[in-house]
Amino acid sequence: MRIAPEGIPFAAVAFAILAALVGWAWTADGNWWIAAAWTPIALWVLAFFRNPTRTGPRQQGLVIAPADGKVVSIGETDEPDYLSGKATKISVFMNVFNVHVNRHPIAGTVEYRDYRPGKFVNATMDKASELNERMSLGVRGEHGPIMIRQIAGLIARRIVTDHAPGDVVQQGERLGLIRFGSRVDTFVPPSVRVRVRPGDRVVAGQTILAEWPQ
Repeated sequence: MRIAPEGIPFAAVAFAILAALVGWAWTADGNWWIAAAWTPIALWVLAFFRNPTRTGPRQQGLVIAPADGKVVSIGETDEPDYLSGKATKISVFMNVFNVHVNRHPIAGTVEYRDYRPGKFVNATMDKASELNERMSLGVRGEHGPIMIRQIAGLIARRIVTDHAPGDVVQQGERLGLIRFGSRVDTFVPPSVRVRVRPGDRVVAGQTILAEWPQ
């Protein structure tokens, strides 16, 4: 299993604790239940940081899901920071069992990056997009601009974003990672046709969220 580099220290600590518990149980003559109870936690830490290879549709005009999870809302909004006007916002919530590596929805050039500290309210709530700690990344592709916003949640306390303004990115390429439960919003121009609905499950780098008109 491939794991994200950010997960290596966490996995190392989890399995070191497991090894210590097994050693203690061995010498304590029968206290195996503590090691047994810790085993699924260690395995979960490893699985949380998994970074599977993703293949899917790769073409200009398509907007691919940036995150694994559930579409919790789709709606019209104002986006003054990068799109400078009306936009459609598609919000995907990642629970603690989803892959948390985020991927670029389109190919293009990064033109905007903005980090804002904030609160850690439940990431399923719509106000989390404006209140919570967040990182926004604006990318301009062949058909126009989009913005991706990584949002911290109740448990998440670390947003990792790989790219900076001027970087050229590829569709489906790793964008970053959010640790321990969070949400990713994708802002697209109003003319872009959304192809998912609230409640849909999406896969980063594979599911088509939206497409520009032909």
